[in-house]
Amino acid sequence: MIFSKKHVMYESEHTKFISELKKQNPHLDEGQVAGRALLWDKEPVSLDEQARVQESRLRQQAYPYQTKV
Repeated sequence: MIFSKKHVMYESEHTKFISELKKQNPHLDEGQVAGRALLWDKEPVSLDEQARVQESRLRQQAYPYQTKV
């Protein structure tokens, strides 16, 4: 497949926007990494800890507003 130089040099509006944003805020990447670490990058939980958490959960009624009879 042959691409013309016009297509190889193409840069979308979104890509241009992100590039400009990163030029204006060079610390943006560090903030993204810190945010990801805060919310997603967690230490693995041991099987014993998983079992303890599962056993300590309280069973909820199917319909919580129904009175127990």
